[in-house]
Amino acid sequence: MGNPLRILHVVVNMNRGGAETLIMNLYRNIDRTKIQFDFLTCKKGDFDQEINRLGGKVYRIPYVTDIGHFQYLKRLNEFFLINNHYKIVHSHMDRMSGFVLWAAKKAGISHRISHSHNTSSEGGLAVRTYKWFAGQFIIPNATNLFACSSDAAKWLFKERSNSSIILKNGIESNRFEFSQGIRNQVRDELQLSPHTFVVGHVGRFNVQKNHSFLLDIFADFHRKHSDSILLLIGDGELKREIEKKIRNLNLVGRVKLLGVREDIYKILQAMDVFVFPSIHEGLPVSLIEAQGAGLPCIISDKISSEADLGMGLVQYFSLGDKNNWVSKLTKIASKHIDRLSVSHLLAKRGFDIREAANYLEQFYSKITG
Repeated sequence: MGNPLRILHVVVNMNRGGAETLIMNLYRNIDRTKIQFDFLTCKKGDFDQEINRLGGKVYRIPYVTDIGHFQYLKRLNEFFLINNHYKIVHSHMDRMSGFVLWAAKKAGISHRISHSHNTSSEGGLAVRTYKWFAGQFIIPNATNLFACSSDAAKWLFKERSNSSIILKNGIESNRFEFSQGIRNQVRDELQLSPHTFVVGHVGRFNVQKNHSFLLDIFADFHRKHSDSILLLIGDGELKREIEKKIRNLNLVGRVKLLGVREDIYKILQAMDVFVFPSIHEGLPVSLIEAQGAGLPCIISDKISSEADLGMGLVQYFSLGDKNNWVSKLTKIASKHIDRLSVSHLLAKRGFDIREAANYLEQFYSKITG
């Protein structure tokens, strides 16, 4: 056999966010004798060492916020001129993909994919305006459009959204299958009694994930259900604000910040409910994982209806009425819930990662002939 086809994925960094987790899930499950992933990043990431172990290369240029617009474009142009041997560039930077694909096109790279993982841009007015400007370069420079959901496609690609490919955010469903043994083990490690009601959340500590609202919900719930704990998995720029609010709400010891974890599939087993009040989302991997673990999920109505995999586990609520969230938590806490085995249902709905990896492998091979 010849050398594998090398695909260049472009991300800000390879930390344990939703899009990055999806990319790594695909990378682990794709046939690496045929397809190899390399990465153009701007910052160090949690997955960098694993990428190297799997045979991938990690390139790095400074991000636009560190060197400014013109220097960033210059570095992108220089990178692609030197590395124009790639046949496919697959960019995951939402609107910022416009500049990436523009530079790749100028360098003569024939296949340029823009992949939408969200439904809104982060940042203040100036940042969002700049990202909007960058986004104007996507359609003229992309040869293929991917999205995690139809809402994510409509947001980034507008009138071209119908021509985009929906690649489902698959997970390694067998790993998330409920296990009473793992539940007991994790609860022992976290010093939680078998009777403690555990509310969980996975997500970066930023505005989008809406931790402040989550803490308000839990504070109200905890007043009536003292034997309850909130587990927060993640890290981010708002960590100090979240810690301060935990102190102000007298929840120290009742909210556990577990940081960035490699064993999310295990910690989900210890939870009794997954609460996800995001302000916007594409189709969050963490929500697929929670359903894969058979957890009831209380989520924001700002999240796409496609996030509900139809297994009777998801309920949507408005961010405008905190009481409804608290009432639902109370209802779930009042009854015993048998955790269902759902991995076969995930696969049936196309959310098993092997199916997504197989599709992507065939797609890459097909477009390069």
